[in-house]
Amino acid sequence: MTDRRSFLKTAAVAAASAVAIPRLGKAAEVSGNSGLLSMTGNPDDGSRLIVPKANGLRITGTFLDEISHDIPHQNWGEKEWDADFAYMKAIGIDTVIDIRSGYRKFITYPSPYLLKKGCYMPSVDLIDMFCRLAQKYGMKFYFGLYDSGKYWDTGDMTYEIEDNRFVIDEVWEMYGSRYDSFGGWYISGEISRKTKGAIDAFHALGKQCKEVSGGLPTFISPWIDGKKAIMGTGKLTNDQAVSVAEHEREWNEIFDGIHDVVDACAFQDGHIDYDELDAFFSVNKKLADRYGMQCWTNAESFDRDMPINFLPIKFDKLRMKLEAAKRCGYDKAITFEFSHFMSPQSVYGAAGNLYDRYKEYFEIE
Repeated sequence: MTDRRSFLKTAAVAAASAVAIPRLGKAAEVSGNSGLLSMTGNPDDGSRLIVPKANGLRITGTFLDEISHDIPHQNWGEKEWDADFAYMKAIGIDTVIDIRSGYRKFITYPSPYLLKKGCYMPSVDLIDMFCRLAQKYGMKFYFGLYDSGKYWDTGDMTYEIEDNRFVIDEVWEMYGSRYDSFGGWYISGEISRKTKGAIDAFHALGKQCKEVSGGLPTFISPWIDGKKAIMGTGKLTNDQAVSVAEHEREWNEIFDGIHDVVDACAFQDGHIDYDELDAFFSVNKKLADRYGMQCWTNAESFDRDMPINFLPIKFDKLRMKLEAAKRCGYDKAITFEFSHFMSPQSVYGAAGNLYDRYKEYFEIE
């Protein structure tokens, strides 16, 4: 018998094939506002929004995901990436973050160390390209550390320390010392709660990043073990979701152990429900303030409420998350991730529509 979840997945795959149509490059330059009357503000502003505009925290950073295992590669060359940086710049993005410099055997740059370890030679040096484009568009580039996959296999983050000791040193020599755009480090291990070796790994890697680069900032982007934390479980909801009190207690311990070498924490915002945002966001801000860290939000621009992974998010969901971040006094909003889920040239046509709705809401010309 076909259960509901299997049926929905099958139907969603068929629907996605119809949705995943790229917009033509010129389409991004054409306003979708012609002739509409506004229900709020100037009747000629081309919007029918019935909520206050620009009431959320603007997205000023994005991950760059070219080493992924769960979203499609867009196979862009430098021409497409250059155009995407221009689209980012147009909405105020000033920070780009390579989400990981490698995952298992696939890597983003010709790492002498990782190639000797059996990783595959990339056809393009993406790190060099990202640094150059960030410099061209006046952005800061954060380098994401290497993910060997051993943490996902074992649940122990200490395995990620050894390879990254070499990666950090060689990347600083190859790019950090050459490009003014090289602005910081992303410690790429993703955890949700007290995880074996996490404090030791975050501290060791954060310390080395800072020492080699003269104190450039570091950040992490963990996830909240909420009701939507169901990846790989086969469930519709997480029946062991963390409470707000448990979340505060566990992350107080983690922040206490890493705050001297980790400057910011950007919790992923998609694993909790929309009516839980303020409760968890308030705790995150309180903890960050307690330990002198910046409180960022990773405003996910893909939709976790769909029976298929992953499609661009409904605009209202993104709006609600950004409004909660502003209410709670967050310092910065970044997203995972612009190029697939918000870009006018994404393989998903809906991403360009999200870009247009975002511009309307924040009144960006």
